[in-house]
Amino acid sequence: MKLKKVNPGPLLSTINSPDDLRKLKPEQLQEVCDELRDYIIETVSIHGGHFGASLGVVELTTALHYVYDTPKDLLLWDVGHQAYGHKILTGRRENFHTNRKYEGVSGFPKRSESEYDTFGVGHSSTSISGALGMAVARDLDESDKKVVAVIGDGAMTAGLAFEGMNNAGALESDLLVILNDNCMSIDPNVGALKEYLAEITTSKTFNKMRDEIYDLLGHFKKAGDKMRKVASKLERAVTAAITPGALFQALGFKYYGPVDGHNVDTLRRHLEDLRTVSGPKLLHIVTVKGKGFPPAEREQTKWHAQSSPFDKITGKSLAPKPKQEPAPKYQDVFGEALVELAEKDDRIVGITPAMPSGSSLWPMMNRFPDRAFDVGIAEQHAVTFAAGLACEGKKPFAALYSTFLQRAYDQVIHDVAIQKLPVVFCIDRAGLVGADGPTHHGLYDISYLRAVPNMIVSSPLNEQDLRDMMFTASTYEEASWAIRYPRGRSVGMEVRKEFQSMEIGRGQKLREGRDVALLSFGPIGKYGIEAADRLKEVGIEIGHYDMRFAKPLDRELIDEVLEIYDHIITLEDGTRLGGFGSAVAEYVASTGAGVPVKMMGVPDRVVEHGTQRELHDEVGIGPDGVESAIRALLEVKTEA
Repeated sequence: MKLKKVNPGPLLSTINSPDDLRKLKPEQLQEVCDELRDYIIETVSIHGGHFGASLGVVELTTALHYVYDTPKDLLLWDVGHQAYGHKILTGRRENFHTNRKYEGVSGFPKRSESEYDTFGVGHSSTSISGALGMAVARDLDESDKKVVAVIGDGAMTAGLAFEGMNNAGALESDLLVILNDNCMSIDPNVGALKEYLAEITTSKTFNKMRDEIYDLLGHFKKAGDKMRKVASKLERAVTAAITPGALFQALGFKYYGPVDGHNVDTLRRHLEDLRTVSGPKLLHIVTVKGKGFPPAEREQTKWHAQSSPFDKITGKSLAPKPKQEPAPKYQDVFGEALVELAEKDDRIVGITPAMPSGSSLWPMMNRFPDRAFDVGIAEQHAVTFAAGLACEGKKPFAALYSTFLQRAYDQVIHDVAIQKLPVVFCIDRAGLVGADGPTHHGLYDISYLRAVPNMIVSSPLNEQDLRDMMFTASTYEEASWAIRYPRGRSVGMEVRKEFQSMEIGRGQKLREGRDVALLSFGPIGKYGIEAADRLKEVGIEIGHYDMRFAKPLDRELIDEVLEIYDHIITLEDGTRLGGFGSAVAEYVASTGAGVPVKMMGVPDRVVEHGTQRELHDEVGIGPDGVESAIRALLEVKTEA
């Protein structure tokens, strides 16, 4: 399908690299910003993508590339969905309409895509540590390049950011950190740091006092050397006393700000000054997420990203209305079920690290505000927080994306599993997620959780199974339990209102067959059902088993399969290495049976972005791939 391109404004059309931008006069930069913002709005209104964060840093992006000698100077974006303007100004404008499309431009900074993308960023809070590593490497090489880390959209709430700052302050390397303070991640920021920054930046008294004192210090510095030294000491003391700089100065950073992040001329002048200041320093800018697009400014969570076309003026959706009510998303099935369970069991609490919308914890937060917690971008804390709750008799349901849970793996082992605590991990976005690409694919949770003692690993075939798994997990006290489910919509079946217990470690036979048995794990089994239906039309009958549990395995069901079938195929939406298929193959090998096991899953390579179906087909686990694998085993020639 040919994708529609968007025509840039007259100035933006002349900018194919930052070198072109730096040829302009300073007074032209605002026009560049206006055209860049319009270009992002129009492109996303047609093709979809992340939205609000990039609109909020248009002025900052323009000023950075104007002042710094990129790509020699190194610029890191954190989190990466702030970088649309950066991509457009660094030679990818003509291809930007392919953003997040299959084989198109990545939605995040990507080192293999451009020399201007110095560090790949899909998650959050990595920029300061990465930038410090680059700064130290520069010092070892005795180079003069500058290093700038832009951290925003809530990323400063994570512990890794402060670990990086603590080390940077001690090493005293020349490094600029820009804190893009917009009070948001995907949902509104939470926590003491957010309140700390907000109280200062919104205080009229503080801002008036700051301006008056800075004006006074300016007069002092025009005097002689002795007075300038006095002024310098006074400035440091005053800054520590009346600005949020006290926190950052305690970590060894010179603090500057707060500064209006939507005044490109002010930003340019600050950045030019800071280029000449040595050591670690932090520039605090205040921005509005979604700036320049009124609907996004009003509803910042809703407009974090858009997948459907919309009117670029009003924001009204232009997507065709579905002919029938679409099936609910798995995350929403989880959110509604959690509320129902919590109404029956007052021990149940919900936890999410900064994803109440993405993981659908909002229903629980609205119904039971004292029993639902958004802990900020802090996955490690979320897991150990859940462990503490479990120690005192609560039943925590921790809702995390699969790829985010990776960041808390040590806490899963050390704080939950070793202590045999009954935490329930509801793992959203499991498997190939689509347009967000490799940093967000949830491919490894089956493998890394299978290796952990005192851990049940399960996945539902449909929304009814998800509800029943959650209910069963809510009453299970012997170990922790992981329930994984994918991004996107469920089957759309009529769901039984009542919950029913599910036997742990027990799968179900979906259809009988001969010669080949397909053992699937999770919602990916829908492709097995489709492939089996196709094969039945040509007289090929296969057995299909929905295993439900990767740990513990249903060994009795596998023994039954070994007695009947000559071939086994396993199917999962996750890495083949150490996953569900490996678990089946390990057991089959232990029995001494001579039945071969073909494992179908994601191969040992990085899978890029595209739609989920495109990626499933690419790696061979879509219905066509399943059908081809079965035909190959039966030595039936696939029809052309």
